[in-house]
Amino acid sequence: MYLLCYSPPVSSPMSPSSFQDHMPGNLCFGCGSQNHEGLQIHSFWHGDEAVCEWSSQPRYQGWEGLLNGGILATLIDCHCMGTAMAAAYRSEGRELGSEPYYRYATAHIAVDYLKPTPNDRPITLRAQVVEIHGRKARLTCQAIVDGVQTAKAEVVGVRVFEGQPSGSGAFG
Repeated sequence: MYLLCYSPPVSSPMSPSSFQDHMPGNLCFGCGSQNHEGLQIHSFWHGDEAVCEWSSQPRYQGWEGLLNGGILATLIDCHCMGTAMAAAYRSEGRELGSEPYYRYATAHIAVDYLKPTPNDRPITLRAQVVEIHGRKARLTCQAIVDGVQTAKAEVVGVRVFEGQPSGSGAFG
């Protein structure tokens, strides 16, 4: 079992490319670099914490000026699954994108919406890996706008793929 604890962010990410850049064939609405209609998040390591900064568009409003809660849950979900994947590579001392490739899917997500999330300012997601045990990763995540936490989540991801892409999709 690997237990990772929070450490303060450092000034630069471990890798110049995002976690999502190492997911060939990813068409996911939230994190798929190949989905040009999607949210296209980008997550990076800052110490033992994964950080994603994302700016919304008016089409993602729930109420005027506020981000839709489902979009926020999608951001958290995708950021955490990318973080779970990156943490698995890191725990094995491997570079992102090295073989065998890993992909994670959400087994559980619980989002607490603490305050309305503005839709017109950048949103910062901060995820921490609480535990990795076998194929399962447990994470926490916070959504922050202008220094104010608007949501927090507990997320469990499960490794659903490890291998080489066959050209017929991310899962072989």
